Amino acid sequence: MAFENIKAGLEKYHAEVEAKLAKFPERANLVPNRLYTPVDLGENFDYMTKLGFPGEYPYTRGVQPTMYRGRFWTMRMYAGFSTAEESNKRYRYLLANGGSGLSCAFDLPTQIGYDSDDKMSAGEVGKVGVAIDSLADMEILFDQISLDKVSTSMTINAPASVLLAMYIAVAEKQGVPATALRGTIQNDILKEYAARGTYIFPVKPSMRLITDIFEYCSVNVPKWNTISISGYHIREAGSTAAQEIAFTIADGIAYIEAALKAGMKIDEFAGRLSFFWNAHNNVLEEVAKFRASRRLWATILKERFHAESSKSMKLRFHTQTAGSMLTAQQPINNIIRVALQTAAAVMGGTQSLHTNSRDEALALPTTESVTIALRTQQIVAYESGLADVVDPLGGSYYVEAMTNAIEAEAKEYIRKIDEMGGAVEAIDKGYIQKEIQDAAYAWQMSVESGERTIVGVNKFTMEEPPVTGLLKIDASVGEKKKAQLAQDKANRDQAKVAEELAKLEKAAQTPAEGPDHVNLMPVILDCVRAYCTEGEICGVLRKVYGEYKPHNTL
Repeated sequence: MAFENIKAGLEKYHAEVEAKLAKFPERANLVPNRLYTPVDLGENFDYMTKLGFPGEYPYTRGVQPTMYRGRFWTMRMYAGFSTAEESNKRYRYLLANGGSGLSCAFDLPTQIGYDSDDKMSAGEVGKVGVAIDSLADMEILFDQISLDKVSTSMTINAPASVLLAMYIAVAEKQGVPATALRGTIQNDILKEYAARGTYIFPVKPSMRLITDIFEYCSVNVPKWNTISISGYHIREAGSTAAQEIAFTIADGIAYIEAALKAGMKIDEFAGRLSFFWNAHNNVLEEVAKFRASRRLWATILKERFHAESSKSMKLRFHTQTAGSMLTAQQPINNIIRVALQTAAAVMGGTQSLHTNSRDEALALPTTESVTIALRTQQIVAYESGLADVVDPLGGSYYVEAMTNAIEAEAKEYIRKIDEMGGAVEAIDKGYIQKEIQDAAYAWQMSVESGERTIVGVNKFTMEEPPVTGLLKIDASVGEKKKAQLAQDKANRDQAKVAEELAKLEKAAQTPAEGPDHVNLMPVILDCVRAYCTEGEICGVLRKVYGEYKPHNTL
């Protein structure tokens, strides 16, 4: 009866509002309902089925019982530029100023498996991240940083096995066992094919490298998150919130199926899978997205893959504020945007967070701007009260209705992808790419038409002087790195290098599964210990596997 009374009252309310709209019209392009009530959740909304309690299935309200009341999220600032020496200085500065984890940005040549002296690297060395050629660079990058005391995330995909091997080798030199290492490699190659583009190898050998990492780390590096399945770059490419979690979780399903096919058991590796979400501008929609992603993943792991471990069902995620929402115009406004995105990530229950700096639409961040970005997290943590309560927006009619709606839309996308044969097939057919492109186009058209307001871009504009004080990368970095690499090569045992690379070539030719399969991680680790370069290792794998040819969606 109470539900019917609410419906009757709601009808009366809407009728009265509609009568006044001619005199007091509403803004265009708003969410469907002006007011959300229990009616939007449905009369049969079941709290225990849909929500439950924090730390309990389906984890809608969070993966830990007390969330931030015990420990804040990891404040993991993304950094890396120029040389290993310069990046090391930035890392130590961030840790000294309250950062609780590191997030490594690599330059473009490193991301696609080329050394600094390769002709393909010309003009790109050290520009968008740190240049890493061999173990010698990695030793410098983490100099005076105890790897048993810090969690490190590395945004690396195609050469993830090589960079992880370098990290393990640095730890060995510090006397830190691999079993003590904590961190994440992004290692999500499917989204590279769909949205980002830093791929090297075709799909099948790429998946083999990923499952080899899963298998190796489950035994040897048990605290390491072996993949960060990334919706961030899908959202940056222009997807909607629902597309972000749908396409990313579809990729996650593909990785699970590949690991199962390789002979692993679900609860052996699923607990070390993690996710990487974008925090966009619409605060409440983002909170709903984060909550929907947890519930959807938990349901899939339990019902589709029959996971028994609660750890396997928990979707743990890192968040980065939206780089695509930073504006070159009035860049000081980006501080406010990042603060709101930070609030969304915290209210949505993130496990770690990177906040972008105000000047990143123009250049790599200065020390001053990255400090403001870190302080933004600290103010939200210590001063806002948002971290004092678990799932503070839980029970909001709008947030719950939006959580249900995003989950339902994501489920429909996953159903379509399943019908195509899974994420790999959907990417090969260009379906996911086209959906993202269409969403990006619709967004841009809404900005250009003025239907969507971006402050300082298409409304509230002003004449501005050129921005000063931006970080400049020394143009001579490339030449310096080439000289350093030549010296590093001259100081190593060349015969040992040749021997280990030959072993890698032989191992890479073994089947991806079955009794003759050889896990490539120990072989790559031996290459790294011999100071083989990333380019040499990836060159051997290129020789065996070839390179991926992108699908044309036009």
